[in-house]
Amino acid sequence: MLRALMGLRLRLVVAFTLVAVVATVTTGALTFREARTGVLQQSQDTVIEDFRHRVNTLVPNYRFPPDAADLQAFADDVSRGGRSQPWRVLVAYREADATSAPGDSFGELSPAMRESVRSRRATVFQRVSRDGHSSLVVGMPVTFVGQYGTERRASGLEVYLTVPQQEEQGYVDALVTAIERATVPALVLAVLIALLAARGVLRPVRALRRATRSIAEGRLDTRLAVQGSDELADLSRTFNETAAALEGSVAELRRMEAGARRFAADVSHELRTPLAAMSAVTDVLDEDAAGLDDDTATAVRLISTETTKLAALVDDLMEISRFDAGAEALHLDEIDLAESLRRTLASRGWQDTVETALPGPGELRGRVDPRRLDVIVANLVANALRHGAPPVRLELRGQDDPRAGRQAVVTVRDGGDGIPERVLPHVFDRFYKSADARARSEGSGLGLAIATENVRLHGGTVRAANHLEGGAVFTVALPLRTDDTEDRTRHPGPPPDPEPGPEAHPDPDAHLAAPAPRSQQPEPEPEPEPEYGPGPHADSAMEART
Repeated sequence: MLRALMGLRLRLVVAFTLVAVVATVTTGALTFREARTGVLQQSQDTVIEDFRHRVNTLVPNYRFPPDAADLQAFADDVSRGGRSQPWRVLVAYREADATSAPGDSFGELSPAMRESVRSRRATVFQRVSRDGHSSLVVGMPVTFVGQYGTERRASGLEVYLTVPQQEEQGYVDALVTAIERATVPALVLAVLIALLAARGVLRPVRALRRATRSIAEGRLDTRLAVQGSDELADLSRTFNETAAALEGSVAELRRMEAGARRFAADVSHELRTPLAAMSAVTDVLDEDAAGLDDDTATAVRLISTETTKLAALVDDLMEISRFDAGAEALHLDEIDLAESLRRTLASRGWQDTVETALPGPGELRGRVDPRRLDVIVANLVANALRHGAPPVRLELRGQDDPRAGRQAVVTVRDGGDGIPERVLPHVFDRFYKSADARARSEGSGLGLAIATENVRLHGGTVRAANHLEGGAVFTVALPLRTDDTEDRTRHPGPPPDPEPGPEAHPDPDAHLAAPAPRSQQPEPEPEPEPEYGPGPHADSAMEART
């Protein structure tokens, strides 16, 4: 509702309406003033001219100085000069006066006007409103012309006229009524014009909004129809040029990205054959290392270890390239999740190294991809063992989410120093290593990225955080499908976040854990100190969402 009230259409309509109201009121006021002035001016000029002519015509017929009878007769004669009705006339000479209407007090006549008539030798007038009625009061002194016609002298005779202006007031009232009647249609017309104008302005704006939304949804070939040569047309042209440039840039980026994926996949694929041969040779060398001298045996073992790391890195790169190409799919099976986690630890010889808190047999079952679940757990545990500190604890529990339904929550916690705040936002990044000193280390920096991709395929979430009591924790939440649940094998939608627990996540440098190590292959030397070094133990967290 508030958005509609603040919309551009409403603002345009209000603006046009206000302009129309101001223009209509201003025009009406100016028209009324000019028309009223014209009506009153015309009536006033006519009355004054007739009054002056009437007085000048009758004055020579009377003797001077006049007596009371002459004043009365003169007032009566002047009053008959009215066209529609007799005038109200007051004639005064010194202290005597006479009116055309006996008993009329001439209340409209003010002392100031009488003083002005006595002191000036010109006709004066005044509009007076009394008891709601408007009248025109005209005062005129009678003068004598000198002997040579060059000088006028006051005679002392004053003539006053009062004319009601009901007719003129009727004209003015009719004019007001006409203006009021014209204002309503003008406002209605203004609103209609405003709506049409707003529609004309908003049509290209709405088209631009739809086109922008289409671009945001990935349809980069969206273009606007350009009409006219105004500012909106220029905006449409600019949008089309920007969209074309964006489409070209994105196409180039996609081409480069596809090339980079193909390159990584091709390189990884080409490396597998020589690596397989090298692994076979290192197996033979490992068997004979005991009979070699110390330097040669050390070199053989180093070659064997590095070959194993290189093979694991190539496997990780192949796995990542399949994720990027969208070639990975889920192969779901109904399994006992706790038993699957026990097999993961046992196959890598971690059952005595990692503490567990797992449900009993058959207590927690669900449809997941067993191989990918193994990869997820193995990578998280390997990461904790390599970069954390004992004890490392693996937990599994089920939880019900009102939106996501039944979930399996896997947590891996270590007893190390936790994850530095600067590292938390990057723990799931590919090839990320938390310090320059780790530029050369056992891990490839792809383990957590691969685990995250496998969680994403299941439609789950993975979190990294620092525990309040120290150490880092992984928290993985996977939806538990049942037989009647539709299998979403590609790009499953993300369920809601798991409930955050007091867990965290260690280092991003764990690679995809290999199967159980060969008995003849020596274990790599453990790192002398935890991967992260001293880090904060705040209850901070970072989540890789899908």
